[in-house]
Amino acid sequence: MDTAANLLPPLLGDGKGVYRIHVIGNSATRLALILKIPFIPLDEVFWNPNWVQTPNDEFQARIDVLLEQHRETGWVIDGNYTRRMGAAVSIERTDCIWLDPPILLYLPRLIFRTFLRLISINPQCAPGCNETLLSVLKFNDESIIWWCITHHGHCREYGERLIKEDGGVGNGGKVRRIGGWGSELWRWTAEVERMAAEATG
Repeated sequence: MDTAANLLPPLLGDGKGVYRIHVIGNSATRLALILKIPFIPLDEVFWNPNWVQTPNDEFQARIDVLLEQHRETGWVIDGNYTRRMGAAVSIERTDCIWLDPPILLYLPRLIFRTFLRLISINPQCAPGCNETLLSVLKFNDESIIWWCITHHGHCREYGERLIKEDGGVGNGGKVRRIGGWGSELWRWTAEVERMAAEATG
């Protein structure tokens, strides 16, 4: 995080104690638990059973309903469906958190989480969307592991473009980039926890 961002609170919110947060990356579940607000995983909104994709107009309509439903409480949304989901999330969000760890850090974690889904310890990506060892090991976009390896550069380009277009938090914008090998994310999460504790204490 840049120096200007460090001088700001860990989340901007709407100024009235409501946070509508779009997380590009993982760790959104914990953030929602800390803030005690609903978590909306876009994977579950987009994918129907047997990996059937939701048409873009229907996907956008589903998102609109969820945003309206949780407007007063705030929400945490994760996922990068920019080309499919329309502008509603980017318009409504008070904060955009771009998690940008090195691929050597998050790839082993992704493989481990995928393995836990394969043996039914972790929940499926979306209800009715089963993964198999064969699909995971394929060298195409059916494999979440292959997708992450081949799209890592594209995701970084998108995040950098997002900061340029929407502005980083240190420059009056809403986008906060959190990179590094884990300590930066740990410090930021601890700041969010302190902020939430002070708000309820």
